[in-house]
Amino acid sequence: MPEDNDVQQLIAAARAAMANAHAPYSRFAVGAAVRLTDGSIVTGCNFENASYGLSLCAETVALASVNAQGRFADVAEIAVVGGAMDAGEEALVTPCGRCRQIMNEAEQMAGRTLSIYCATPSGDRVLDLRVADLLPHAFGPADLGIGPTQKS
Repeated sequence: MPEDNDVQQLIAAARAAMANAHAPYSRFAVGAAVRLTDGSIVTGCNFENASYGLSLCAETVALASVNAQGRFADVAEIAVVGGAMDAGEEALVTPCGRCRQIMNEAEQMAGRTLSIYCATPSGDRVLDLRVADLLPHAFGPADLGIGPTQKS
């Protein structure tokens, strides 16, 4: 695991993003933070929609933002924090199936193993996982003959 301060900084960024969640329907807020290879952090939060199916997860928002900056191959690690907005309970959430697949895409395109830190909102409990832990036997770019993105 990277230095504890680095992980706590990433979790704190995810926690801050969680505070901006638009989750009036589920009342379940999630924040995600992606650290890039240069140390910069990009965040995202869940963004619900009245039609439910059009909602976006925090991890997807953060990784799409990274991609919009042309930095998808620079993803190094990800933190996810979430929980019920109206409860004082400390939930430890892990990414949904779609987010796991998107993280697999990021890992394969980056050409490096990504650490995924799933934490309680307080940061008192942290799971240090890998994409392979979350999505064993994943299908991704390599199965289609596509390798890591090369910077020019």
